[in-house]
Amino acid sequence: MEVTSSVEFQAERESKYDRMSELKAFDESKAGVKGLADAGVTKIPRIFIHHHQQYNDDDLSGSSSSDPNFSIPVIDFEGIGKDAGQRAKIVEEIRDACEKWGFFLVVNHGIKSTVLDEMIDGVRRFHEQDYEIKKEFYTRDETKSVTYNTNFDFYQARAANWRDTIYFATAPSPPKPEELPQVCRDVMIDYSNAVMRLGLTVFELLSEALGLEPDHLKDMGCADGLYVLGHYYPPCPEPDLTLGLSKHTDSAFLTIVLQDHIGGLQVLHQNQWVTVTPIPGSLIVNMGDMMQATSLQR
Repeated sequence: MEVTSSVEFQAERESKYDRMSELKAFDESKAGVKGLADAGVTKIPRIFIHHHQQYNDDDLSGSSSSDPNFSIPVIDFEGIGKDAGQRAKIVEEIRDACEKWGFFLVVNHGIKSTVLDEMIDGVRRFHEQDYEIKKEFYTRDETKSVTYNTNFDFYQARAANWRDTIYFATAPSPPKPEELPQVCRDVMIDYSNAVMRLGLTVFELLSEALGLEPDHLKDMGCADGLYVLGHYYPPCPEPDLTLGLSKHTDSAFLTIVLQDHIGGLQVLHQNQWVTVTPIPGSLIVNMGDMMQATSLQR
């Protein structure tokens, strides 16, 4: 009788696993992660599993913290264009937040809460609409004006994230209105315009925080582009085995994040993962890698 050890069995199983075929089959379905959730899967596909060693060593280095001393700064923009003293105070708060955190929450930023709420609802409507309508936007062709797919790095990442995304550039060359999904077209245009205005204000404040003229970063071209991403995280039957978003840094000059009331975002601060508690009507400002490089070269 021939006896095969569990180690040998596992090695044989690994050798027969064709990851690329599984990736392609999922991608060609154009149903996304939402399609798996709608199908009622009880086990997530292997391509979404973040193995424990990888999960612990790479994605969650640093412990999680609920310490009130570790709380992302909240900056109030109220009165920013009316009072020089208030503006100077805000600039100082931004300087301190950027030096110590690289993140801050903004309240009273000028974007109506109705626009923020409708944007969240609009993204949800897109991802939850009928498959036959949504699949027309599913592509990995980066020349398309509007793109919907699962993970932009789907074929490069060691493990896929349990997340679908719709994304498009609104500056310098925005898509035509008819190219945007009808189910969320109007609010995407309104939200993009509002975020661009806020972004210009933030760049002015950052320039002043660096001791420069208000238009310095704008004149460098930092505000020339705007990319909008709408993430969607369907219910997962095995949440302990996967992630919605892996640990990462953003390559943009600046990222403005709108999260729903459920939250889930964490930022790494002093080697601890700090949960960003959602504040209704607030936005999160994330200093991107390019902005940090620009600041260092000043």
